[in-house]
Amino acid sequence: MLDSVKISRRQSEIRQTLSGLVAKEAPSEDETRQMDELDREYRSNETRFRAALVAEDTERREAGAELETRADREWAQMVAGFELRQVALHLDEGRAMTGRTAEIVTELRESGGYRGVPVPWEALEQRAGETVSTGTPDPIETRPIIDRLFPDSVAARMGAQMVSIDHGEVEWPVVTQGATVAWQSSETGSTGAAQAFQTTDRALAPDHTLGCQMKITRKALKQSGAALEAAVRRDMNSAISVEMDRVVFLGSGASGEPLGVIAGAATYGISSTAIGAAGTWAAFRAAVVRFMTASASNGPGGVRALIRPEMWDAFDGAYVTGTAITEWDRLLKSIPAGNIAMSHNALADPAGDPLAVSSLLTTSAGGVPPIFVGKWGAVDLIRDPYTDAQSGGLRITALATMDVTVARPAQLELLTGIQIEAAE
Repeated sequence: MLDSVKISRRQSEIRQTLSGLVAKEAPSEDETRQMDELDREYRSNETRFRAALVAEDTERREAGAELETRADREWAQMVAGFELRQVALHLDEGRAMTGRTAEIVTELRESGGYRGVPVPWEALEQRAGETVSTGTPDPIETRPIIDRLFPDSVAARMGAQMVSIDHGEVEWPVVTQGATVAWQSSETGSTGAAQAFQTTDRALAPDHTLGCQMKITRKALKQSGAALEAAVRRDMNSAISVEMDRVVFLGSGASGEPLGVIAGAATYGISSTAIGAAGTWAAFRAAVVRFMTASASNGPGGVRALIRPEMWDAFDGAYVTGTAITEWDRLLKSIPAGNIAMSHNALADPAGDPLAVSSLLTTSAGGVPPIFVGKWGAVDLIRDPYTDAQSGGLRITALATMDVTVARPAQLELLTGIQIEAAE
């Protein structure tokens, strides 16, 4: 029992005893002495009670922090023992799943409806020590999971945050209009008119489902053994990661795809600047200045840039006149190399005459990521034992529901028409 509770109960007993003694018109010497002792004890307990509350408040905070992180740690430990090969054998042969794999599947089924076998997103992480050459994967260590589906994906490197959603929709109210400040122009003058506090909602909805199909032959099922665990995870990880990176930035918003950040720049309200000339650090520097004047970034070190390999090639070959310094050297001097992501998948191919590409700049302001990527529930793994029945093979389909939205358009800027070759 907490000390504060014990002291509180004792105080209640003292008050009850004192009320009986005070009611007497002529208390004896012993009763008077008892009242003095109870009064001193009561005052002393008041001091002890306050001290106990202070000490227990610290303990409560520490215990609360422990409870907040305990569930995540326990779940990560369980997922570390999840075996995809058990899922594959269950779908192929009907073999019963055991251990942590069975526990996780059961828990996921209780929290949502799945036609096939639910597989946690974290199980697609490539685990340390996995190898195909020796055929002895080590599934004990897992990569750190910090609200991200694939830590090495382009979306993650550009500051996108992965949001886990059980069901329904999730939205973030973003402030578009708020407090105003003004000075009093005279002794009796007004300090200005107030304006309404307004927000706009950025929603993530489960309207977009990605299907990842895989064909597993009978030979692979019988010959690979435990190595199938690593192979299936790597293959699904790569396929989903590549497509996720593409739709986060280039998704059309049609044919089932979510609306990507670059393709939907006008819809999201993202500022777009046409360079229309050979790319230089000066063009990026101007964009960084726009970030800083919009209070979205404190400096170039907080800016992330998404570029195509062709742009790196052009920048690294463009020397400043009379020097051995390239435009790439100038860019790296202000924007850290770790903040630059190169991708031929997340940006459109070079086009036009002369050839030109686009680049996306993002930054996190006040701890708010520029892009939110929502993922619903778990990956739904469905079997198809009939299509390849003649060869004894198995086809599985993984269904993943995801969506994309932008928090604050001021945290993104699109640069278009960056020429990577000279005009003819």
